[in-house]
Amino acid sequence: MNIESNKAAFSKEPREENLVTMLWDIQRRNGWISKADVRSLAAILNVSPLDIDETLSFYHFFRSKPSGRHQIYLCDSVIARMNGYDQVRAALERETNCCFGGLSADGLFGLEDTPCIGLSDQEPAMMIGDVVFTGLTPEAVSNIVAQLRAGKLPADIANPNGYDSGTLDYVDAMVVSRIRNQGPVFFKPMRDHHAVLQGVLARHPIEIIDEIAASKLRGRGGAGFPTGLKWRLAHEAEGGQKFIICNADEGEPGTFKDRCLLTRSPRDVLIGMVVAGFAVGARSGILYLRAEYWYLKDYLERHIGECREAGLLGDDILGSGFAFDIRIQMGAGAYICGDETALIESCEGKRGTPRVKPPYPIQSGYLGMPTVVNNVETFAIVSRIVEEGGRWYASMGTEKSSGTRLLSVSGDCARPGIYEIEWGMRLDEVLGMVGASRPMAVQVSGPSGECVSAAKDGGRVFCYSDLSCNGSLMIFDESRDLLGIIRHFMSFFVQESCGICTPCRSGCVDMLTKVDRVIGGKATKQDLEDCNAWGHLMRSTSRCGLGTTAAKPILTTMKSFPELYRDRLAVVDGPILASFDLEKALKGHEDAFRNLVKDNY
Repeated sequence: MNIESNKAAFSKEPREENLVTMLWDIQRRNGWISKADVRSLAAILNVSPLDIDETLSFYHFFRSKPSGRHQIYLCDSVIARMNGYDQVRAALERETNCCFGGLSADGLFGLEDTPCIGLSDQEPAMMIGDVVFTGLTPEAVSNIVAQLRAGKLPADIANPNGYDSGTLDYVDAMVVSRIRNQGPVFFKPMRDHHAVLQGVLARHPIEIIDEIAASKLRGRGGAGFPTGLKWRLAHEAEGGQKFIICNADEGEPGTFKDRCLLTRSPRDVLIGMVVAGFAVGARSGILYLRAEYWYLKDYLERHIGECREAGLLGDDILGSGFAFDIRIQMGAGAYICGDETALIESCEGKRGTPRVKPPYPIQSGYLGMPTVVNNVETFAIVSRIVEEGGRWYASMGTEKSSGTRLLSVSGDCARPGIYEIEWGMRLDEVLGMVGASRPMAVQVSGPSGECVSAAKDGGRVFCYSDLSCNGSLMIFDESRDLLGIIRHFMSFFVQESCGICTPCRSGCVDMLTKVDRVIGGKATKQDLEDCNAWGHLMRSTSRCGLGTTAAKPILTTMKSFPELYRDRLAVVDGPILASFDLEKALKGHEDAFRNLVKDNY
């Protein structure tokens, strides 16, 4: 395709910060991104092809080779493997006549594995283009593939009633929102957003910041930074423009609360962004939506459009003179973009490489301007705080952990799904609520969090000073191979490291090697000591949160389940390390040695 026709096809103005969107435009039109497309983009943006390749090669869902007409991504998560992943994977290969990582001979199918896609409460699950299929079985796979072969589109199969893609019915046809309880904050019936926003706009921005500060709200993205303080610093920051970014890149395995909020309470999230914009003096907002949630895009665009029509977004919101608007930026598959600075880089059309801090985003963020990045859940809470008051929110939870918390619960329990709890609730209370009958281990906050013993740690309390939680709870009973689960987590970090800093890039690989030694019965006490030393080195020297937490699957299980490691240690007899395979080292060298002797003697 020539340069001019490519220009005309783009949904965004050809600027470098729109590169990720432009790459999506090409791929969704052609199925992949060719070298000719790369050269065309480079000419349009006046950069080198290598600059384009740098971004193109970074993201999991961009394809630089021809793909199948139906490119299928099967979720390979720990929870999927507990629920029939292997059988579903085998069925996909059998029914499509295609191996994973390849294309079928007729070009109809391509198969790939992908990490968690935000559906841990209903796995095995897969994506075909923008469409997701959940609760898969070999029989379901056979039926889906047969319909695809017959000419049906994935959306026709998942949405047999033909609901419009911008409706809740369309989303519900594919994905169930398993909201298990009704708490005081989230998923309330639609409120009068006009009245709430009018009340906000009638006050001074500092008053709104004071209200948020009074609530003692801390960010729900994982770091737990006080929201009021972040907004105050952004309000005081100097810059010609300011930006609000909603981080909806929910990539932590086992987490799906943001998906449910965007499905059931999108207006709360959007209004929360408007409130933030008013408080800090921003006129533009970006909702960064992970590529795995593309099926939500039209639905969210409709809500944004309806907010504009109702005067809740735009140049003169509710006649106040305050201008603020929101656009959606699609991700392209990179766990690291959950880091706020990596997300900003992605919004600017670059690789999702975390920035060195300082400066912090509130000083120099998107396009070098002061930027507030908050999580989906944080913005939803903000809309409730400005309605009910900061003191109302602070009255719940504990002194240092105010309010409530959404938990995405999956694994070995009778009732997986979304739960709202007040900070201060005990772990054993939560396990009883979700129907975990024989829990052995609980992975709190996904692989980057803490693995605790259900027996020893049941009395621990969910709060920032004890059992901090970013919203994910994966439960494993006594039947599970915990070391195998830890290996899967470490493999995930190896794949998802951006590679920019040595402690993370090399450390993740080295820690995975240590786990393999333990599993193979070839680890020594020195290996475990190395894990402790290297894990703490990674935590203190890595550039971003991925590297600082990547060793935690090993470190926290060594603490909670020391017997897992101790009972597998090798007994060293002689000078050769247990991990050294002499037979493997010598294999293939016998003939070389004989030839050396023959040639020289």
